[in-house]
Amino acid sequence: MVLGELLAGIFSPSLSPLTAVGGAVIDAVPPGVKDWAVALFGTADKVALLAGMALVMAALAALAGVLEYRRRFMGALVVAVFGLVGLVAVLTRAQATLNAMVLPVVTAVAAGVLLRFLIRRLQEWGSAGAEPASQEAPARRRFLQAVAGGGAFTVLGGALTGVWRGAAAVASEARSRVTLPVPASLAPPIPPTAEAKVDGMQPLVTPNADFYRIDTALAVPAVDPDTWVLKVTGMVDKEVELTFAELLAKPMVERHITIACVSNNVGGDLIGNARWLGWPVRELLNLAGPTAGADMVLSRSVDGWTAGTPLEVLRDGRDALLAVGMNGEPLPLEHGFPVRLVVPGLYGYVSATKWVTGLKVTRFADDVAYWTPRGWSERGPIKTSSRIDVPRDGRPVKAGMVMVGGIAWAQHTGIDKVELRVNRGPWQQAELAEGISLDTWYQWKLGLELPEGQYELQVRATDLAGTAQDEESRPVAPDGATGFHTIRVDVKP
Repeated sequence: MVLGELLAGIFSPSLSPLTAVGGAVIDAVPPGVKDWAVALFGTADKVALLAGMALVMAALAALAGVLEYRRRFMGALVVAVFGLVGLVAVLTRAQATLNAMVLPVVTAVAAGVLLRFLIRRLQEWGSAGAEPASQEAPARRRFLQAVAGGGAFTVLGGALTGVWRGAAAVASEARSRVTLPVPASLAPPIPPTAEAKVDGMQPLVTPNADFYRIDTALAVPAVDPDTWVLKVTGMVDKEVELTFAELLAKPMVERHITIACVSNNVGGDLIGNARWLGWPVRELLNLAGPTAGADMVLSRSVDGWTAGTPLEVLRDGRDALLAVGMNGEPLPLEHGFPVRLVVPGLYGYVSATKWVTGLKVTRFADDVAYWTPRGWSERGPIKTSSRIDVPRDGRPVKAGMVMVGGIAWAQHTGIDKVELRVNRGPWQQAELAEGISLDTWYQWKLGLELPEGQYELQVRATDLAGTAQDEESRPVAPDGATGFHTIRVDVKP
């Protein structure tokens, strides 16, 4: 495994045997397993998957050693099968290259040679057990030296892999050379009354380092902006190609937009608000000229992931962007550098394609995106929802005036009011901060006089169309969770 990752850092930085197998696992697991992993591990789901894979491979290596010791070539067969699995996984990836295909084969051959070498040393030690101690000791020493050497290579190789693959995969040097253009249309200034100003609440604008990340890429794709090209194909009057330099020369729009993952549970944190810089997607589509009958744009990432976005949403005047900037800097590598889609009002699985390289104008009847055959709905409008940020669920607070605060969102519609109730009593209207725009979340707060005791707090939001958020509790699949965020507060004297 370490050798494969080490060689990938040199010859195939965008795809290694490990990330290929991991990607194939992500594609193959049922949606329920994916939801469980996100709910349990949050944005650390990829780390958990890689750790699990490492444990499985360690177990297989031990099994190969036992089998090879008992019967020659049986352990080598296990290694060969694992190498074949790696090769098949590489072939399923959009980033597959000849170098990437060779790596599982080279790794399997090297593993087989190492396995045979270690077994031979172990057999020498075992056969020397019947000899005088003076002959057994050198055999034992040679075996332990071989094991120690293998362990040292694993540690050193792992460290070098982290350095080499990290530097290659994130393309940080290329990003550092990007200078963002001055927007032709600046983001409206944030109103001074847009912050509720309650201690413990998250910022109105989410810092890049704290912005949630949910995608299927185990390794951040390495995309060179100098060679990046976006192609518009499908049901269009003419196909269009756009380079990164050409995109940066377009009149850029800067807007605050909240985006959310469909896997966000009620009260969850898979949502963030940022100041995005980009070119309106409708302008690019206008150049291509969608033909009659088209109703969907299938966007494709460099790693092969796809999202199906309703065509009318991309052309109805909302600020759907080909984004190149986030909070005043080029897109962070893990958030889609050099270019990604940001579409207000839709969950990310049908809109927020990172590392985007293609837009195919088509029909929902003819094409399906990545998550649709896995049980998710074709269209994913973000549901009106609200969340209590402070006080924290289950945390004790001091009796007296307790300040409650949080956020609410009804993307591309806006929030009219937020209400809170205590122990299922009457609803009390909270103080709603001014929104930055209809496409961002709103902050709210409400002071409650609470004596000593235990309390249940619930929140609900109503959008500007007069529709209250759905009370019925539903899971995230197939098109987003619903229900009232509920917390319990222990008030102490």
